[in-house]
Amino acid sequence: MFYYLEPEVAGGLGPKSETHRDDGKLVVTRLNYEFDGWLGDALLETTPCFIVTDEARQFIDRAALTGVSFSDVEITRSGLFTDLYGEKALPHFWWMIVEGEPGADDFGMSSELRLVSSERALSILRQVGLMHAVVEPVRG
Repeated sequence: MFYYLEPEVAGGLGPKSETHRDDGKLVVTRLNYEFDGWLGDALLETTPCFIVTDEARQFIDRAALTGVSFSDVEITRSGLFTDLYGEKALPHFWWMIVEGEPGADDFGMSSELRLVSSERALSILRQVGLMHAVVEPVRG
């Protein structure tokens, strides 16, 4: 069984992100995730990128989940975040680069740019915190 995951959006591409367009699609070559808020989930998104907490990465690595690799991400806080949370500490995050085949690997991207997860991967993410993601089964 596979699922579409729509993770919490806690911010967006920060000013230090480097992007370009390729065939009309946004390609990110350097990710700066700028937080506006955070409800605490271990998997977050800003289209077309996903980030995970260090704890989530460790769980993914230990379970040998397929279809992702990890890279550095620069985390910053917007003025809104500072106004709402002050100097609230954030955990270490990693850029989760989705490279897998949807419906075959544990993580993949559908043709509509939706994150697809195996049941096993979904179970792992729920263990580390996935309270605010929208999850729906992939049909047919």
